[in-house]
Amino acid sequence: MSAGTITSGLARRAAGTWREVLRWLIAIGLGLAGFSFFVAIVGADPWNALTALWQSTVVDDIGPGEVLVAAAPVILCALAVAIPARAGLWNLGGEGQLVMGVVGATAASMMLPSGLASIVALPLIAIGGAVIGGAWAAVAGALRVSVGLNEAICSLLMSYVAVRVLDYFVHGPWKDAASLGFPQAAPLPDSHRLPAILTGRMHLGILVAVVAVCVVFFVMRRTRWGFHLRVVGGNAEAGRRAGLPVKTLILSSMAVGGGLAGLAGMIQLAGIEFQARPEIAGAYGFLGFLVSWLAKHDPRWILVAGVLIGGVAVGGDALQIDANLPGASVNILMALLLLAVLGRRATARGVEG
Repeated sequence: MSAGTITSGLARRAAGTWREVLRWLIAIGLGLAGFSFFVAIVGADPWNALTALWQSTVVDDIGPGEVLVAAAPVILCALAVAIPARAGLWNLGGEGQLVMGVVGATAASMMLPSGLASIVALPLIAIGGAVIGGAWAAVAGALRVSVGLNEAICSLLMSYVAVRVLDYFVHGPWKDAASLGFPQAAPLPDSHRLPAILTGRMHLGILVAVVAVCVVFFVMRRTRWGFHLRVVGGNAEAGRRAGLPVKTLILSSMAVGGGLAGLAGMIQLAGIEFQARPEIAGAYGFLGFLVSWLAKHDPRWILVAGVLIGGVAVGGDALQIDANLPGASVNILMALLLLAVLGRRATARGVEG
């Protein structure tokens, strides 16, 4: 391969990346324009709303850190969607897998000595969350390959069961006697908590999410397992005739995806909440599904979209306080951003066609 060919290929790749960035910026601009129109209709000031979003996520001292804190579990839950999607599967149960990750991480913490060094305790707690989250997702995969049950419906409905499982523990055997009647487990020991980095509430889980993106990107692009997933996702019957273990690939993709969502639960527990409670999931699983589809299941763009949605989620409080908008308005903004991105893709396909 000549140097000119390599240079030409790199130039085309760079041009394609810039085009993608430009399309994202246009889609975000259209989403914000639609949101401004909505704000004007309800009688509020669009400029105040957009300014509140910018101030709370970028200008305020703790704003960028809060965005990254919110983005970390969203990114991991998005990866939990992206991996099964490579095999043509729909994992809608990230919320439940995250909750079961909290259950697994809490159980692991309770079984470990409170004085155990963090360098030993944290990996074990992370394994506990990932294993239980992966096992929970694997149930949906097993039902898909054994009886043909739709994994999207199964994983989604199992999320509601997972919430009830956590409710049982925090109302029952794990309930902290010092919680004044609130349903929550005892706080994690200091050595079982993720260390803080930089300022505010930023913690090591943010780096874990970035590393997970890099690992998933490598596995999907450079390993035989990732290639086999793409084959099955493109045509499962062709993969089966080629001798690929389709059932094993389906089951493993769901389990690995659920493990990442379970890891998100561990990060939320050990990095922010420090004790299991009913509302700990915070809708991060559902936001992860949105992010994965925004990014077309590409880990690189999941990182970008995760930070974007994390910023929108953090800005929701500012919309209520500074712009006098209802809390649900942030969901409208997310929906408009999704519609703008999907509309951009449909237009791009139409032009290419």
